[in-house]
Amino acid sequence: MLDFTTIKDVKNSIGAWCKKMRKAEHLTQKGLADELALSRLTIVKLENGENPTIETLLKVLQYFDEMKSINQFVSDKIENLDNNQSMY
Repeated sequence: MLDFTTIKDVKNSIGAWCKKMRKAEHLTQKGLADELALSRLTIVKLENGENPTIETLLKVLQYFDEMKSINQFVSDKIENLDNNQSMY
């Protein structure tokens, strides 16, 4: 049996993470939206796993001080690719 992660799985996980972080900060959806200069509907959609833009996601990551960790993750992936150069 194949075990793979779908785009929808990732969008749902991001939404759940956002919701938990927002609640941990005692923010309403409107409160977070106001902090990020976004609409409440944008936050609702993000939390429901409905197609957030990269800009919205980055704003949320920045607000919750996670930009460094996501940037490190991407940088590590780049470095791993650079270290695994083709044998051809």
